Amino acid sequence: MRIAMMQMAMTEDMERNLQVSYEAVKEAAGVDLLFFPEVQHMPFLPQYTADELPEKIGRRRQDYLLDPDDPRVTAFYDLARQAHCMVSPNLYLQYRGQAYDTSLFIDEKGNLLGQSAMVHVTSAPQFYELDYYTPSPDGFRVYDTSFGKIGVVICFDRHLPESIRTCAAMGAELVLIPTANLMTEPLDLFEWEIRVQAYQNNVFIAMCNRVGREGDVTFAGQSLVVDSEGQTLLKAGDEAGLVYCDIDLKKCKESRQARPYITLRRPEFYR
Repeated sequence: MRIAMMQMAMTEDMERNLQVSYEAVKEAAGVDLLFFPEVQHMPFLPQYTADELPEKIGRRRQDYLLDPDDPRVTAFYDLARQAHCMVSPNLYLQYRGQAYDTSLFIDEKGNLLGQSAMVHVTSAPQFYELDYYTPSPDGFRVYDTSFGKIGVVICFDRHLPESIRTCAAMGAELVLIPTANLMTEPLDLFEWEIRVQAYQNNVFIAMCNRVGREGDVTFAGQSLVVDSEGQTLLKAGDEAGLVYCDIDLKKCKESRQARPYITLRRPEFYR
């Protein structure tokens, strides 16, 4: 299975960001799966509080909210079908009367298999996400594909070990993480965090990051692919563009036979 991740440098121009995304799908035609970093169509608004935002960039959060049936969103369905590639964009979407940090999962025929929203939403300096996102009411989702089961865990969710563990317990063999990691964060520790969780859950994990300077923050890139043995298969640089990795999800079965962590769980004793 060949996967691609699009490291993107976003601007305040939503239409430009979307056009870069569309071109990435066309360029990645021939791969099996392409996914994107967190909220790929907009600047990283949560570096500011919602009250600060109009002064900082001259726009409101509502200016970047999209409806799921917006043609700019459904364009990804047609592009996935034309590229014959599974595509998972991460967008700032409005539905059920709320705003969500949401990954869509589109199969290679252009069908929407479902959507996954961020489950754990918090606020911290440069990550005032509660001003923007509603926590998912649906929890985690795992999608059946022709290559195996694929889950999605969005950015901060990965720091809570129950997130990837839940996807693994639901049968996921690959977990996608669209993220927004800064150069000032502990990036080496973040890589080990992914490697350990891949090993403990017998899953492949791919994490796709933003790049470039936006306002007061710089995004690190360094997108990762880690196998079910906890070995890093790919670590990207800090440049914008597509990065590719070949993976074999059959290895998950071997890892689970050697280390059956999931089946040995005794949740009746967990608090």
